[in-house]
Amino acid sequence: MNPSTALARVLVDELARGGLVEAVVAPGSRSTPLALALVAHPEIRVHVRVDERSASFLALGLARASRRPVAVVCTSGTAAANLHPAVMEADESAVPLLVLTADRPPELRGTGANQTVDQIGLYGGAVRMFAEVGTPDPVPGMVAYWRSLACRAWGAAVGGRPGPVHLNVAFRDPLTPDDSADAWPEPLEGRPHRRPWINRPGPPSRPEPFVLPAAERGVIVCGDGDYDPVPFLALAELTGWPLLAEPTSNARRGDAVSTYRQLLASPLFVSGQAPELVVSVGRPNLSRQILAFLRRADRHVAVTAGAVGDPAGSLANAFSDPARTATDVVAAVAPPAGLDPASPPRTAWSERWRLAEAAARGALDAVLDGDEVLSEPRLARDLASHLSAGSLLFAGSSMPIRDLDATMRARCGVRLVGNRGVSGIDGTVSTAVGAALAHQGADGGQAYALLGDLALLHDQNGLIIGPGEPRPDLAVVVVNNDGGGIFSGLEQAGHPDFERVFGTPHGVSMERVAAVADLPYTRLEWATDLPKALLGEGLRVIEVCTKRPESAALRRRLQSAVDAAVEAAL
Repeated sequence: MNPSTALARVLVDELARGGLVEAVVAPGSRSTPLALALVAHPEIRVHVRVDERSASFLALGLARASRRPVAVVCTSGTAAANLHPAVMEADESAVPLLVLTADRPPELRGTGANQTVDQIGLYGGAVRMFAEVGTPDPVPGMVAYWRSLACRAWGAAVGGRPGPVHLNVAFRDPLTPDDSADAWPEPLEGRPHRRPWINRPGPPSRPEPFVLPAAERGVIVCGDGDYDPVPFLALAELTGWPLLAEPTSNARRGDAVSTYRQLLASPLFVSGQAPELVVSVGRPNLSRQILAFLRRADRHVAVTAGAVGDPAGSLANAFSDPARTATDVVAAVAPPAGLDPASPPRTAWSERWRLAEAAARGALDAVLDGDEVLSEPRLARDLASHLSAGSLLFAGSSMPIRDLDATMRARCGVRLVGNRGVSGIDGTVSTAVGAALAHQGADGGQAYALLGDLALLHDQNGLIIGPGEPRPDLAVVVVNNDGGGIFSGLEQAGHPDFERVFGTPHGVSMERVAAVADLPYTRLEWATDLPKALLGEGLRVIEVCTKRPESAALRRRLQSAVDAAVEAAL
C-alpha cells in the first residue's frame, strides 16, 4: 500500500471508529486518497458536490440536524478557502465539523507549483483544533500517530463546546491505490471497533442550579440554539413569567408569547414597568426589540446552554450576551424558593402579558387573514402552522426567519433550524438539503425550507445533485420579491440610490432556476392553495412572488393593528 493511501485509509478508519457516518466530498486531484478511502468505507455514506462551498454547507446541515460530526473533504488551493464561511458558521453555532483539506507536500510549497497556497492555520481562531498532519512517510510509529491524531480531532469537535476541526493533509504521488491496497489497515492490537469514550459518552454531571431570586416582573427569553427548552418552559409555568421564544429556540410552545416582537415595539406596552429579572438562554439576537428589552432589566441571568445531550450546559464560553447586560452567568437555574407547583402565581405583570398577547394575536391574524393573496408574513405563519408533527423547517436568514418570529403561533412537533451563528446568506440551500437528509435518515418526517430569492440565487448550486447521490424529500419555498427585502424596513430605504445598491433587483424567475436543476416547480399565489402546493416528494421548488414595498407596508400595518389592540385591551 503506498504511503498516501495508507494515511488516508487510517484517518478515515479511525474517524469511523469514533462514529463518523456521513462525509461530503468535492472533487479534486490532491484529495484523491481521502475521497477514495471514504467511498470505500462500508460504514460511511458519502455525498459528492461539485462546489466546495455547497459541499461544506451540506456537511454543516447534516451535522446540525444529526448532532454528530460530519467530514468535508476538498483539494488544495482556493477549494479550501471556499469552506471558510461554513467553518465560521459551525464555529459560532457550535456545530461539529471535520474539515479535511488536501495539500501539496512541503517541497512544492512556495515554489510556484500549480494550485498551491498557504493552508496552514487557514481558518484562524474559528476552529477548535488545527493540525498539519505531515507527509505520509513510511517510518515506524506513523500509523499510531495518525490514529491518535484522528481521535484527538474527533474529541475536539465534540468535546467542550462543539465546533469545527481542521486537518491539513499533505499527499505525495502516487495518489491512487496500488495493487496492494485491497484491505483496510488493521487496528492497533486490543483496540475496539468503536471507541465508547468518544462515541457514547456517559451522562454529564449536572451542576448545582442557581436559585433565582423572587421577582414579580420576571421574563424568560429563549434565543437560538440547540438546547433542551423543556426546563425553561417548566420554569415559565411554575413562576408565571412570560416566555419569549425565537423560532429556532424550539421553545415557542404552549403559552409562549408569540407576538412579543410587536409587543416590545409597541410604545404603550413597553412604557409600563421594566422587568426586574430576565433569564436568557441561547442566542437572543434576532430582533432589536429583544436587545432593547434586555437593557431595561434590573438583573439579567444568562444560562450557558450546551447542545442537546449535554444538559449540564456547564460551558463557560457557551452563553450569549449581545446587549452586554448579563449580571450573572450560570450553568443551570432553579425557580425561586417557596413556589407551589399546584398553584402558579398569577400577578398583575403576568396578566398584563396574557391580555396583550391575546389582543395582539387576534389583531395580527385578522390583518393577515384579510387578504387571500399570499403575503410574506402570512406565508411564514401558515407554513409553520400547516406542517405535520415530526417535520423539519429550515429558515433562511434576513426576512424569512424574522417573519416567522413575527407571525408564528406557538406549537409543538416541528423542529426549526437555521444558520443563526453568523446569519449569513451563503450556503442556505445546501444547509437545508443536508439538514433534510440527516432528519430523514433518522426516520424524521417531511422537510421544508423557507428562503428568500437572493439566498436561493446565492446558493443555487445547492439544488444540483448528481444522479447517484442521496436526495432529500425537501420542499424549498422561495419568496421572490426581486431583491433584498430586509433593507426596505431599515434606514437605507430612503436613500436615492437604494434600489440599485440595496434593493438589488435581479429579474430572475425561480422557475428558471428550478429548470436548470431539473426540479419540479410550483407557482403559489393564493393562501388557500398552500397545503396542495406543499404536496409532493423529493427536492422541489415552490415560488411565492411578492413586492417589497407592499410587504414593508403590510408589516407596518401589522404593527399599527397590534398597537391599537393592545391599547384597547390594557
